[in-house]
Amino acid sequence: MPLSDGFTDIPPGKIAAIATILERTEPPRPGEFAVEDRPGWRFARVERPDLDWYVDLLRRVGSHHLWYQRLIQGEEAIARKIADPATVIHALFVDGRAEGIAELDFPEDRVAELVYFGVTPGLVGQGAARFMMAPLLDFAFAEPVDRLWLHTNTIDHPRAIAFYRRFGFVPVRQMLELADDPRLTGLFPRETAPQVPLFPRPGEE
Repeated sequence: MPLSDGFTDIPPGKIAAIATILERTEPPRPGEFAVEDRPGWRFARVERPDLDWYVDLLRRVGSHHLWYQRLIQGEEAIARKIADPATVIHALFVDGRAEGIAELDFPEDRVAELVYFGVTPGLVGQGAARFMMAPLLDFAFAEPVDRLWLHTNTIDHPRAIAFYRRFGFVPVRQMLELADDPRLTGLFPRETAPQVPLFPRPGEE
């Protein structure tokens, strides 16, 4: 319930975050984002991704940020989604193993959503996100699209918005995101994402 000082109680069993929508409406200029060659690194589209491969990568990249939205859909729904021609998945391969994901959705004419974008924890801070984003922008706007948008929230990496802004994305909207805590539903172990406090409902302790 709203409190007199402007705060609102979050019910037990829930997680809450502020989601920010960002968009880019212009294609990158030639050479706008230079990327250095990295031995053993390869960013490439994955045609017809295997379900187990996809779920494993999504978990390794997103568990620390409680990426639950796709995982709660169940295997059949996930398999249909990643097989949909409108879903385009790229991965960052490091010495042959996928360590980053970039998933684009083209649900509307000339509009694309960057649904998932991230790397495994061991690559954070090593320039992997930049290595992925530069060619991804070239790919998306070559489709072509007039608008590429994404959302990030306050459970994601604290420098996520600054990173996207460096690549020409502009914040256009904010929303409160409220959901069942996926650690209490069994989707993730309870020790996942310790930076996000866990508030079980009575009887779930």
